[in-house]
Amino acid sequence: MTKPAYKRVLLKLSGEALMGDDAYGINRSTIERMVADVAEVAKLGVELAIVIGGGNIFRGVAPGAQGMDRATADYMGMLATVMNSLALADAMRQAGLTSRVMSAIAIEQVVEPYVRPKALQYLEEGKIVIFAAGTGNPFFTTDTAAALRGSEIGAEIVLKATKVDGVYSADPNKDRNATRYATISFDEAIAKHLQVMDATAFALCRDQKLPIKVFSIVKPGALKNVIMGDDEGTLVHV
Repeated sequence: MTKPAYKRVLLKLSGEALMGDDAYGINRSTIERMVADVAEVAKLGVELAIVIGGGNIFRGVAPGAQGMDRATADYMGMLATVMNSLALADAMRQAGLTSRVMSAIAIEQVVEPYVRPKALQYLEEGKIVIFAAGTGNPFFTTDTAAALRGSEIGAEIVLKATKVDGVYSADPNKDRNATRYATISFDEAIAKHLQVMDATAFALCRDQKLPIKVFSIVKPGALKNVIMGDDEGTLVHV
């Protein structure tokens, strides 16, 4: 078997990716399919860490959060990521995978706190580490958490899993002539005003020379294709 292209990766999942066709919440069949994709990668011996968003949970309370203080809303969002992380870890357990959830905010009765040496130990032991609660600070997105944790654990690449199969020259839903980039540099993406990640996360990845691969988590097997170095999605590099 051909060896994986990467030894250690950080997978960034959006909360919305867990919804499937539902309006909000977690679609069980969707999360089980994603876990099956993760299991394929884990069997290759790849050390895998995951950061997951909370948008799917927060959507259900969003109408009541209108006019709310931004910091308060962000803390609610962090709690939503903890809920998603627990659901993902449980689905992994049922699939026979060993994972650990580590939170950036203290909820020790539920999940253990994030401690970098412990996270590295888990990865080296072959466990999947799920980083919850973003960075633990308001005003920072889970994209930034992915860039930060990816840098901290020495990930070779950040895999940004979305519902779109890469970075396009224009919105492919609005422009039929939009073309997907196979590769693009950080500087080119900035010059072309392409939205890959939020500005803080993007700048951190560029400064740390940490490449980003944008691909579709909706496509079965796409995660494995990325790990094997196949032409899947868009690679953003220095």
